[in-house]
Amino acid sequence: MDRLTLDAVDEGIIYALQENARRSITDIAAAVNVSDNTVRNRIERMEAGGVIDSYGVNVDFNRTDIQHHFLFICTVTVTEREMILDDVLEIPGVLEVRTLMTGQRNVHVVACGNDNDDITRIALSLDELGLQIDAEDLIRRERSQPLSAFAYEHS
Repeated sequence: MDRLTLDAVDEGIIYALQENARRSITDIAAAVNVSDNTVRNRIERMEAGGVIDSYGVNVDFNRTDIQHHFLFICTVTVTEREMILDDVLEIPGVLEVRTLMTGQRNVHVVACGNDNDDITRIALSLDELGLQIDAEDLIRRERSQPLSAFAYEHS
């Protein structure tokens, strides 16, 4: 896996996008003290290099009609751990899959459903893929923030 070397401007751009992915190029350029074209070129380079691989929206499911926001903590063999990611994401209702570098409880799946039947369907689908469900937990609240080490500071 090739790695891109990031400088303070790249990190500042990432920080700004993590704060708000809809932030304008002009606003980001002003924040990191470079031109709009530099920001566009840097974003394109980081997208092409896989550093930036998607843009998302944080949703507070407690403020929607979605009644069940769940975390499934699962175990799968280490050899299958990376191979199951795409298959798990194809299950309707699955939002996110995270694999961990451990032998047990090494796959975390975040999913949503309107009722208990939806959550049961997702659990059965995970089981069919060979994941052992170790825990099912209702998510009450979730927050994220940009990596503070990437905050841009003018020199």
